[in-house]
Amino acid sequence: MCRGYQELRRRVLRVITRLNIGGPARQALMLTRELWPEYETDLVAGTSEPGEGELSDPDVVVERAPLSRSISPLRDLTAFRWLRTRIDAGGYDIVHTHMAKAGTLARGAALRSRRRPKLVHTFHGHVLEGYFNKPIQRTFLEIERRLARRTDALVAVSKEIRDDLLALGIGDEDRWHVIQLGFDLAPMLAVEGPSGALRERIGLAEEVPLVGVLGRLAPIKDHATLLEALARLDGVHLAVLGDGEMRDEIVSRSDSLGISGRVHLIGWWLDVPAAIADLDVVALTSRNEGTPVSLIEAHACGKPVVSTDVGGVRAVVRNWISGSLVPPGDAAAVAAALQGILSDRAAATRMGEQGRAFVRDRFTKDRLVADIRALYTSLLEKQSAR
Repeated sequence: MCRGYQELRRRVLRVITRLNIGGPARQALMLTRELWPEYETDLVAGTSEPGEGELSDPDVVVERAPLSRSISPLRDLTAFRWLRTRIDAGGYDIVHTHMAKAGTLARGAALRSRRRPKLVHTFHGHVLEGYFNKPIQRTFLEIERRLARRTDALVAVSKEIRDDLLALGIGDEDRWHVIQLGFDLAPMLAVEGPSGALRERIGLAEEVPLVGVLGRLAPIKDHATLLEALARLDGVHLAVLGDGEMRDEIVSRSDSLGISGRVHLIGWWLDVPAAIADLDVVALTSRNEGTPVSLIEAHACGKPVVSTDVGGVRAVVRNWISGSLVPPGDAAAVAAALQGILSDRAAATRMGEQGRAFVRDRFTKDRLVADIRALYTSLLEKQSAR
């Protein structure tokens, strides 16, 4: 709960699986803080896994729940009971969930609570394709279908994600709301040229081509394709900003490709604008995405991008206008797109300018807060009218 609240009017329980570095955590923290005074929000989260990094906000108190990312019947049952007790005790008007595990357990608990609150779930992406084997995937799909029928509002961070989930039979059109991500982009929009900080850390001269990839080092991000693309590009270096379970594999793959001297594993870098300012291109080779925060940040810094054409990427990147979109898993296409941008600095500058203009007003904090506030108000007004 945010500190300093007075005369609170409505109560919201916001539940997120974990606050690992990324868009969902940033949104959960910001909405908890910014929706005051209309909505008093308690934020509940599990604990991030080692290497993921964790976000925090000095103005937001986080209550820890026994939520875990991995599947464990015993731990999940414990978390379900904990959440049901918490919801019963809180007298909440709305329970808003983020990420798959929190969405499953907290919505299930709320449906069995003594006073059934309004339910909102945000799909920042989804784990129904590309994450698990087919039997588990089918099970999760059926669970999501059943929960969607009893969720008052389903939120997708892009129309592409909404359409994908509708095609999978999750929810009906009347329950869906497309609400794009929003951030404080001012530090990125203030970037006017290289900072020198990242290149100094790497020991790389300004004229050497430098591609960057930002985010978790997880299997779904498919760094292997990006490394294979880099192997096709003589003299181009790659800065890997982030950490996670695939770090050792990235090191091993870089060695086997003979590019370890051109791959720089930086870890989590706190001053993201300063890092992006030193990059020539930001790349993303994921097999599945929601709305990729790293590409929004890249564009806000005035940088062109190369990305696989998956999930909600097209909500951020306009092909051949602000960057290049390529098929997933196609290292040759990634290499060609990177080479095309790196070899034409004037075109790269134009792409960066177009990207900055595109994200400047679409992904703002104020717009996101206003959209969520309007959704909550609409749900509670409908309830009062009955």
